[in-house]
Amino acid sequence: MVMLALTKKTGYALVAMTHLARMDGGVSSAREIAELFGTPTALLMNVLKQLAAAGFVESVRGAHGGYRLAKPLERISLADVVEAMEGPVRLSECLAIPALHEECTGDLMARCPINDPMHRVQRKLNDFLKKVTLAEIIEPTLLSERQVLSSE
Repeated sequence: MVMLALTKKTGYALVAMTHLARMDGGVSSAREIAELFGTPTALLMNVLKQLAAAGFVESVRGAHGGYRLAKPLERISLADVVEAMEGPVRLSECLAIPALHEECTGDLMARCPINDPMHRVQRKLNDFLKKVTLAEIIEPTLLSERQVLSSE
């Protein structure tokens, strides 16, 4: 059983942004990316529109148009991409919006034995996702080097 998993949309967003990063400022269409990686074109088009709305990619019009990165990969965190595709990262509903989770409000929330520990885990997860940049995802050696330096 998987406790926490990213949706296909987030996976496709990461694939598309990785491809665009490797194009070094070049432009690629949704159709090209979809064909290259075997993803559904319509879904990838929606993903790229969401990424554009979030300011991570920009649309280039014209005969040779498509998408390109709008920000350096070092300035885009994994948390940014996940939030753009899925909304806030949360381990459970009560961690995201306690007032909306009817079963965990008021007295029950105050007595909940996992309320405080889960909030701590949630904060650590969010902090970690904010620290991991797309540059580190594309170049895994950057992430491993940073982990070695932070443990010294």
